[in-house]
Amino acid sequence: MSARVTLVDIGYGNINSVEIALRRLGAEVVRSRDAGEIWSSERLVLPGVGAAGYAMERIEALGLAPVLKTFAGPALGICLGMHLLFEDSEEGDVATLSIIPGAVRRLVPSPGITVPHMGWSRLEVDDESIGLSNGDYVYFAHGYAADDGPATIARAVHGRTIPAVVRHDNWTASQFHPERSGPAGARFLKAWLSS
Repeated sequence: MSARVTLVDIGYGNINSVEIALRRLGAEVVRSRDAGEIWSSERLVLPGVGAAGYAMERIEALGLAPVLKTFAGPALGICLGMHLLFEDSEEGDVATLSIIPGAVRRLVPSPGITVPHMGWSRLEVDDESIGLSNGDYVYFAHGYAADDGPATIARAVHGRTIPAVVRHDNWTASQFHPERSGPAGARFLKAWLSS
């Protein structure tokens, strides 16, 4: 039986490409912004491209914050969806969901370091059960990043160490875009679907 996945649809971001990537791997995918439907989901994905402040406004307006904070099944945040799991973000100076301890800070440009960080970066991976290995390259597109911390299980470097994958309780999240990361991204999504 294929995995059933609910995509949290708050009207922003990369939801179409994430849905296509999951369906390609055999998942049954539905989109929802209904708190009850999201609460009863088998698996949950919080996708995202955009600004943290706007995303949190939408989450609050739809009454989804309590559901996301207490959802107990396997859950995955992608890019901005990862940022929203932390306690706060410098992007809009906004309080976020506080599911994972820590903050999201602006990346700082420096010689040889462009912001936003857009392109392929090499990973250092602590736990290969996530479908990734040391040396894999994945695609990033972001101007903010969480601090490296206890939840980090894969990282990249772009001016500073960036958590590429974090895991905390039932949540896994990627700073990179698995739906745009070729075979490595597909392996990551496949490993999450079977976890």
